[in-house]
Amino acid sequence: MATGRGRSLGELIRSGNRSFSFEFFPPKDEAGEEQLWNAIRALEPYRPTFVSVTYGAGGTNRDKTVAITGRIARETSLIPMAHLTCVGHTREELGEILDSYVEAGVSHVMALRGDPKEGPRADWTPTVGGLNYAVELVELARARGDFRVGVAAFPEGHPSAASLDDDADVLCAKAAAGAEFAVTQMFFRASDYFGLVERVRDRGVDIPILPGIMPILNLSAIRRQGELIGTSVPDDVVARISAFDGDPAAVRAEGIKIAAELCEELLDGGAPGLHFYTLNRSKATLEIFEQLQITV
Repeated sequence: MATGRGRSLGELIRSGNRSFSFEFFPPKDEAGEEQLWNAIRALEPYRPTFVSVTYGAGGTNRDKTVAITGRIARETSLIPMAHLTCVGHTREELGEILDSYVEAGVSHVMALRGDPKEGPRADWTPTVGGLNYAVELVELARARGDFRVGVAAFPEGHPSAASLDDDADVLCAKAAAGAEFAVTQMFFRASDYFGLVERVRDRGVDIPILPGIMPILNLSAIRRQGELIGTSVPDDVVARISAFDGDPAAVRAEGIKIAAELCEELLDGGAPGLHFYTLNRSKATLEIFEQLQITV
């Protein structure tokens, strides 16, 4: 796995070494903070290419995101990438947030339009004096300081996209604006990921696209989340998980197995790496690593 604070994440992902990265979210209390740092310490020995810290729906948790990414930069060997969204901020405020990341020693940001507080399927309401699209945030970050920028990608299309082709056009526009790599939303069919990559490559754009992985540990919970972000759980996956209904340990084991199979198919098919949505826990990711025979 490639690390190195002197190189951009885009360069590291393109280097030919498989990239492994982890996503965390700002905790709500002291117990959550301890859980987060336990997960970071458990995963740090695997030398991930980067770790990202999310930004709450509607632009919440801003200060915690800045604080956590700054602490990761100061106290660990990891490269932190901070999420930043357009939601609820003016252009001036976004510039100030970027400045605060510079002061915290963070030089990589994930530029997102973001979701309204009501959720990703709610109507988008622009902030007066703010930005409407992620591509504008990419441009702002690239123009303000030496930021290296990642963006989101959607194997099954963004919920508001008119079509998969339209969605691919948006990702290509973000690449043209200066985004160095993309990370996908969670998905469960490798064909959806490879279809997205093919659409982008057909447009002459070679931006690296990291697949986002979230194992199914609870079928109803993952279905609810999938409905919100436009991700479907395939019937064959539902059948495999449902076969163990009533046995949480068996459901979890099958979910880990399915995730590991997906990871293997993605890597065998040429994906440049894997990005794990950890939910601030390390156990599931480490179990997937064990099945993939990834060691420290």
